[in-house]
Amino acid sequence: MASQDWFDKDFYKTLGVSKDISDADLKKAYRKLARQYHPDSNQGDAQAESRFKEISEAYSVLSDAEQRKEYDQIRAMGSGARFTAGGAGQAGGFEDVFGGMFGGGGGGARGQSYSYQQAPGGFDDILGGMFGRGGGRAGFGGAYGPTRGRDVTARTTIDFVTAVKGDTIKLQTADGKPITVKIPAGVADQQKIKLRGKGEASPDGGEAGDIVLTVSVRKHPVFERDGLNLRVNVPVTFVEATLGATIEVPTLGGAPVKLKVAAGTPSGRVLRVKGRGVSTSKGTGDLLAVVQVAVPSHLSAAQREALEAFHAVEPPENPRIELLEKARE
Repeated sequence: MASQDWFDKDFYKTLGVSKDISDADLKKAYRKLARQYHPDSNQGDAQAESRFKEISEAYSVLSDAEQRKEYDQIRAMGSGARFTAGGAGQAGGFEDVFGGMFGGGGGGARGQSYSYQQAPGGFDDILGGMFGRGGGRAGFGGAYGPTRGRDVTARTTIDFVTAVKGDTIKLQTADGKPITVKIPAGVADQQKIKLRGKGEASPDGGEAGDIVLTVSVRKHPVFERDGLNLRVNVPVTFVEATLGATIEVPTLGGAPVKLKVAAGTPSGRVLRVKGRGVSTSKGTGDLLAVVQVAVPSHLSAAQREALEAFHAVEPPENPRIELLEKARE
């Protein structure tokens, strides 16, 4: 970039800052001006676009430590100084000055060109953050290419089965346009889905923005997610848990499966049904049946008498012994 322009242009004046300004304050000054003159905010205003280019050029030089140093050195030679290319036998031409400064060699070098690279965190990255665009060029019609349309955020709520199994649903945009959305199997509550090219159109023929869709999943009355597994609480009677039994357990969207409850199964034990959980490209989970021993709340006189007779002959075990011992540790 180093050229005669660096003698003619006062980049500090362009940004309205002093020569000893810090990097942080320089960025603040640039952001303020860029927001004011950015073409996205001044559609069709050629003067604002030209001003924005001047601001961007100034910041691209001053925000880079090496370029800023070189610029200050050149300006120190004398504001508005003119150099002409030396003829035969002449030294001190414009190219010679920059040849020595940028490693191009002295002594009347001809035909050299100078360029710069945008430093990380330069004005393109800043504008990307200011105007909602990702990394890369902060575009607008003209030297920086077409403007990318803005991204749009949206929300939708789906049922539990759709989230687990996946489906194609239809939604309506704010302007009434219907769109088709593919919900992948296993989508989680509050997960975001990006619909590329479905956001706002570009004002100057560039790429359309995206819709970023946040998915809320309704709770299921029976099942809940546990990663790729599905969890369900299954009540069993006291007798089934004590003596053992074969019970039916529901599955999501399918027929019930039979599970064997071993004799002496306690409340809270998890019985696993392989492959009946959430199926995604990352794998397939299981169905986890959590045993819950159901205690009868109403007993007839005969049932109470029978239970008391059992209590009189049941094993003399205290299920809280281990709990009490651990509490003393």
